[in-house]
Amino acid sequence: MLQKMNQVHGKGDIYIPPKNNYETHFGIHHFAGVVNYDSKGFLEKNRDALSSDLIQLVETSTNKLLKQTFNSELSSNTIKSSTNPKMVITVNKNSLRQANDSKKRVLTLSSQFRQSLDSLMKTLTVCQPYFIRCIKPNDFKKPMLFDRELCLRQLRYSGMMETIRIRKAGYPVRYTFDEFLGRYRVLLKTFLCDPKTESKEKCCESICETVLTGEGDWKTGKTKIFLKDFHDTMLELERMKELNVKALLIQKVIRGYKYRKEFLRKKASALVIQKYWRGHKGRKLYKVVQLGFARLQAQVRSRQLHFQYKKKREAAIALQAKARGYLARKEWKRKRDAVILLQAHTRGMLARKALKKMKRDMYLSAKEKEEEERLILERQKHLEEVLRQKKEMEAKTQSESITDQEMVDSIFGFLPTVVGGQEGQAPVGFENFEGKRTVTEEIDIDDLPMEEELPKEDYDDLDEYSFSKFASMYFQGAATATHIRQRLRQPLLYHEDEGDVVASLTVWWIILRFLGDLPEPKKHVQVQGTSTQDRFLVQDVMSRKDRRLSHMVGLDQRVLRNKKERKPSTVPEEPTPNRKGSIFTDLLTRNRKASAVPSEAASNQKIYTVPEGNPRARKGSTFTDLLTRNRKASSAQDTGSPRPISSLRKPSIIMEESEDQTEVSKPPTLQTVKEDSDVMTEEGPTLDRPLTSLEKLHIIVGYAIVRRDLRDEIYCQICKQLQDNNNRNSYFRGWILLSLCLGIFPPSDRFIRYLQSFIRSAPGGYASYCAERLRRTVMNGVRGEPPAWMELQATKTKKPMIVSVTVMDGRSINLPVDSASTSKEICQVLANKVKLKDTFGFSLYVALYEKVWALGSGREHVMDAISQCEQEVKRRGGQEQHAPWRLFFRKEVFTPWHDCKEDKISTELIYKQIIHGLKCGEYQCEKEDDFVQLAAKHLYIQHGSDSSPEKVKAAVQDCVKSSLLEDKSEDKWVQIVSTAHAQGPYLSSRQKTDSVKAEMVDYAREKWPMFFSRFFEVVKLSGPPLPKSKFIVAINWTGITFLDEREKRLLELSFPEVIGVNTTREGKVSGHAVCLLTLKGDFTLSGSTVEDMAELVTMFLSGLTERSQYAVSLKEADKQDDPTFLSFKKGELIIIIKDEELSQERGWIKGQNERTKQTGAVPTEAILILPTLSKPTKEVMSLLNLSPNQRKDVIQKETGTVERIAPATLKEFSVEYFRQPTKDVNRQVISRNAAPERLWVNSREPIRQPLLKKLASNSELSHKACLAFTAILKYMGDYPTKQMQSPLELTDQIFGPATQNEVLRDEIYCQIMKQMTHNNNRFSMEQGWQLLWLCCGLFPPSQSLLRHTKRFLESRRRETLATDCLQRLQSSLRMEPRKLPPHQVEVDAIQQNSTQIFHKIHFPNDTEEVFEVATSTRIRDLIQNISNKLELTSADGFSIFVKTHDKVLSLNDTDYFFDSLRQITDWSKKATRVKDGGTVSISYLVFFMRKLWFNVIPGRDTEADIIFHFPQELPKYLRGYHVCTREEMVNIAALLFRMKASNDKNQIVMIPKMLKELVPADQVKAMSENEWKKSIAASYNKQAGMTVEEAKVAFLKVVYRWPTFGCAFFEVKQTSEPSFPDIVRIAISKQGLTIIHPKTKDVLANHPFNRIANWCSGSTYFHMTIGNLVKGSKFLCETSLGYKMDDLLTSYVNMYLRERRAVQTRNQRFNM
Repeated sequence: MLQKMNQVHGKGDIYIPPKNNYETHFGIHHFAGVVNYDSKGFLEKNRDALSSDLIQLVETSTNKLLKQTFNSELSSNTIKSSTNPKMVITVNKNSLRQANDSKKRVLTLSSQFRQSLDSLMKTLTVCQPYFIRCIKPNDFKKPMLFDRELCLRQLRYSGMMETIRIRKAGYPVRYTFDEFLGRYRVLLKTFLCDPKTESKEKCCESICETVLTGEGDWKTGKTKIFLKDFHDTMLELERMKELNVKALLIQKVIRGYKYRKEFLRKKASALVIQKYWRGHKGRKLYKVVQLGFARLQAQVRSRQLHFQYKKKREAAIALQAKARGYLARKEWKRKRDAVILLQAHTRGMLARKALKKMKRDMYLSAKEKEEEERLILERQKHLEEVLRQKKEMEAKTQSESITDQEMVDSIFGFLPTVVGGQEGQAPVGFENFEGKRTVTEEIDIDDLPMEEELPKEDYDDLDEYSFSKFASMYFQGAATATHIRQRLRQPLLYHEDEGDVVASLTVWWIILRFLGDLPEPKKHVQVQGTSTQDRFLVQDVMSRKDRRLSHMVGLDQRVLRNKKERKPSTVPEEPTPNRKGSIFTDLLTRNRKASAVPSEAASNQKIYTVPEGNPRARKGSTFTDLLTRNRKASSAQDTGSPRPISSLRKPSIIMEESEDQTEVSKPPTLQTVKEDSDVMTEEGPTLDRPLTSLEKLHIIVGYAIVRRDLRDEIYCQICKQLQDNNNRNSYFRGWILLSLCLGIFPPSDRFIRYLQSFIRSAPGGYASYCAERLRRTVMNGVRGEPPAWMELQATKTKKPMIVSVTVMDGRSINLPVDSASTSKEICQVLANKVKLKDTFGFSLYVALYEKVWALGSGREHVMDAISQCEQEVKRRGGQEQHAPWRLFFRKEVFTPWHDCKEDKISTELIYKQIIHGLKCGEYQCEKEDDFVQLAAKHLYIQHGSDSSPEKVKAAVQDCVKSSLLEDKSEDKWVQIVSTAHAQGPYLSSRQKTDSVKAEMVDYAREKWPMFFSRFFEVVKLSGPPLPKSKFIVAINWTGITFLDEREKRLLELSFPEVIGVNTTREGKVSGHAVCLLTLKGDFTLSGSTVEDMAELVTMFLSGLTERSQYAVSLKEADKQDDPTFLSFKKGELIIIIKDEELSQERGWIKGQNERTKQTGAVPTEAILILPTLSKPTKEVMSLLNLSPNQRKDVIQKETGTVERIAPATLKEFSVEYFRQPTKDVNRQVISRNAAPERLWVNSREPIRQPLLKKLASNSELSHKACLAFTAILKYMGDYPTKQMQSPLELTDQIFGPATQNEVLRDEIYCQIMKQMTHNNNRFSMEQGWQLLWLCCGLFPPSQSLLRHTKRFLESRRRETLATDCLQRLQSSLRMEPRKLPPHQVEVDAIQQNSTQIFHKIHFPNDTEEVFEVATSTRIRDLIQNISNKLELTSADGFSIFVKTHDKVLSLNDTDYFFDSLRQITDWSKKATRVKDGGTVSISYLVFFMRKLWFNVIPGRDTEADIIFHFPQELPKYLRGYHVCTREEMVNIAALLFRMKASNDKNQIVMIPKMLKELVPADQVKAMSENEWKKSIAASYNKQAGMTVEEAKVAFLKVVYRWPTFGCAFFEVKQTSEPSFPDIVRIAISKQGLTIIHPKTKDVLANHPFNRIANWCSGSTYFHMTIGNLVKGSKFLCETSLGYKMDDLLTSYVNMYLRERRAVQTRNQRFNM
């Protein structure tokens, strides 16, 4: 066969003959390619036997020729010979034997092909006629491997292309007429072809002719219609359009029917409403007309009656006129007769007198006549003078006849009528209430609750208590009860205290000046009869003016502690840079009601004593209550140094302990104050200067508040000046003064009835007004502050004051108050107004600027707090009458058994308070998820299941504070809150909003118990040892906590550990004391508020005991014989079962033994009911079982008390190393017995020479040392300064020179320790510890000073910072000193009393974390810490970057972290200051990123890939820096799309809009948007099941194969290579530096690091030398990023050098 083929087809083009005669292969050129065949066995394989069907057909044929032709086949298959020739056996064609023969027959290839084709056709006829082709992707049967050439060959060889062409040329879509008409009947135009009359074929043709116009390539058969693919698509589109039109038509008709029906129904309803309304209106009009007629009738009848009355009246008048005329004429006649008679007698008398005179004149001499005439003239002149004076007095009285309201205005200036609590800008943190204040409710004075009825006094006998009577009984000497205008030589009443005597004369002088009875002094003069002590005695009152509201704490410390930006207040505040953020710090510097050192004290001082008044123990209910009550002032310092203005902060009763470890005690009654007698001018506290009326009033009232025994004296002096006072101006001024005093302090019981009697004689409306003020003041007690401006207004109008109180739900309530109103009264009124049932724990709060403090709900006077606010505003330079204070009604403390279900209004108010606290930062959450959950609950409460973006955004703005919104964008917050809301259980269960509110309140109660506490400042008189004897007691629902001023917990007591509370009276000096009986010992505590504390603890204990279900057995009871009784051992826990079976009043209760689970009756005397609602802890049970002696050690172990050691000083060190003290001649002359100057002791005067004598010879360093000491004084608050400096500026002045000059370091240590030696000012000591803490971390002292420094710190281990200072000192000894002064972060941290410094680190994937950074932390240490925390495989290649407003700088690994930050921020400040001018603040961010890309293999470290590698490489890819194929771009785009959409395929339609985020910027237009979409979607579908993290790693694996992976790219302008373009792209990687064409991305040059000889950079350039320094070529470029390129090259080169050194070291070790 092969030879035949060679002969026939050998010369053809498509036949390929074998190369020689021995080969059996030949080839044929098919349309798809060459196919080789092997002819060996070709015929045998393809020889086909005759089919059995054909054999049977021939056998049954009648044609003899056919039978003969196939005789052999028939004989071999059908006829078998037998032994009997006559017998013919015919085998059945279906017999088994035939089947066996057929099986034995070998199938040929053609038969096999035919069978395979038949089976395939059967399968295809059963299925849909789709074309099926199987393509092998590769020859290796491996997954994820695609061979393009192999697949293309298979497509060509299989004839797929030809099949497609044939398919497209035919008619693939074939419908029968019925199917076509049934599907596309909607497209038929019935006016062209009616299916009812026309055939289906014509209808189908009509549809095609109508729709497929111009597309005529369709055919009609006998039963079917033949279409192409695009015909079918067009028909489907037209069908959808027609169906939409028909659907709209159906909807239109249905809606028309529906709304027509609705309209008819509403029309019928409207007719019914109109009918009834017209009837109602007609009836109403009828009633109006009826009423009009009735009024008309009444008018007519009234006119008739009026006419009748008028006629009768005229008749009566006429009758009266006649009668009166008759009576007048009769009376006139009687008087005329009397006058005539009188005239007759008078004329007779005169005639007789004239006759007598004529007779006498006859005998008088001329001299006597002249004398008589002279006496007559003198008498006449005297009468004329009296008449003239009378006329002048009347004119003066007429000119002074002004009203009392005008008098008040003339005294205190114009007083506008205002509503208190609405002036000025709202305090910080409460601005949102100003915007929300839409509803202002008022409480009428008639709605106020009735006051407690006081015992009715008998006022009928007040006539017996005249002021004159009291004066005659009690006044000293010849003093009378009437008005005088002279100075007194002694007080009106007797006083035992000499200070009271002097103060009485001073007050009398001020009262005379207030009333105008004495003129104001024009200048400072020595008043006769007044001693120096008299003039300076007023200092204890005058110093009250300059007090600061440093005691106002509470929300301001909780809300504003972490705020970086504070809104400026309308009134400038005096800067206080040394304030710390502790909640309790300000407790220690609050106002005192007693005298204090004035702010104006100067250097040369005299000493005088002032008797101390016993402050009133006033009730309060909160921690901040402590802040406004009276305190005794501590004694002034006994040193001769002046007291500067900055030291005006009053010391706390929690006092500094002296150097000899004895507490600095206060004198019981006298206070020593020093004052300069030479500098007593208008600025000083002297009274020999003009004073305003308000200053005089404050002095008078201040004395009465401070000195209890002066109150009757002041009232007597005022009453004396009002008695018989003819000067109207002085008279009304006196009543105004008296009315104001009656609202501040009450008189004694001895004088009160006389005062009540005197008030009855008051002019105008003053009698009732003064009587009511006196009654209220007696009922509520003495005030603690002078009158506020609102009280002056009330004196003018004699009406109650109106103040506005804001409730936490935004309502503003105006209510009337008076001078004696207490917080308890106001809270009661507010509770009634808002219908509050659960009133316990709600208190009144006062807010001013950034300060908020609580008045509680007790006996605290509201006007005292307002007066303090006004004084604070005045101190800051504002106007008192416009003080921007606000009052708020808030929840202060919870009961342990608080239940939100009892009062929904209470829960609502607390919920609003929590939302406000979250927004302003008062309540802090440790985790971000807590904020999210609270915001989601708030969203559910406000809007239910509605989670629209606007509602979620509003909820986020309500709950999340601004700093968090700045750290993370608002959109992210909205997203996570919306997700939390959707996943919340309350949404799925449709929980009620009230229960969700209750959950939020319970969360706040559990989360922040210390923020819902009442605080009491106490002194421990006796009890177990504690680190402090003066501390703060915080009481909340969890128990009792002892805290020091730094918030350190000294002791915690749960209520089961408290046995009881006893109140005792310790004496006049100590006041009240409380004995707190606990399982850890008995504490005796003293303080002005201990009674309130005892009352609160008692209430909690009794309430818990009443509700408790737990008790502990006090003795053993063995009642096993009787099951009625419960058996138990001593100290076992008994669970109380409350039922009606046993009564506790009878001494029995039912209980269960917690150990044995048995139940029975228990005698009440055998158990102690524990005050707890939860099962007591094991610690409590163990304490209950201990004996009293065994409990003594428990408190010592918990508190960790340390034995006191005498504090060490620098006295010994100063003998050898300090200079000699200077001699001040003036000081020696003034104080002859003064001790010599001690250089190692605290001083308030700047030094002129350094302390160390080794610095004396260096003038420059001496000057720096003196400036550093002045800065230390300013930082510690010991030096007055007008221009305040920030703490950072002061620390720079202190530590800056010492970091540069090692000689100055000992000097700084000595200066700080000097100022901390014998320093009794607590505030100054706190600031000194801060400086010492900073100093110990910067650099160590020398060896000679080190020993003394350690002793100084070790002897003060009780101080909070002492241990930290020792640790920092040891660390600084081991490490190198710092190169720069402290950074702002370090100063801020220690200012907040935090010894741990935390800094926020940002990561490339837009996340951030906070890491602790110590003063001595280096960059490499921080990198290692971050790597360990993130669990990275290796920290190599990572670096810290600092981003400022214009640069991103990498930090050197070997530098200190804070030194690097300081260097960068200082450099940025200088650059910005030079550019813009002035001082600027630089903001910066710290990033942690990969800097060097070596040993980076994607997939090895998944955390690093996700956090760092992917976010750092993605921007480079999208900017088009890499060279990649289209397939790679499609693959990467699908991966990026999966990161954004995850498994949501609905987002595929958004791909065209997201192309810029998926495809490099320069390749977006490489394909159309639809092509990109199709390609990306196809690749996306292939990646099914891949997670986002896997997609990121896959992206990195693709980019990793490119040579530019990990490169840093820089666009620069080059000027050295003419063959290069002007703008080139430089890529720096571990291989070296590569220069790339920016448009074509071709590599122009490649320079390994070993070929770069040198490089340098500047602000605008980058230069490098290629080759060697002599013959190398220079590459010059212009760029602003030269510093980055320089740093990156240096880092890579250093990396290779380190590796080379490491290899050399290993080789050396191996060779050794």
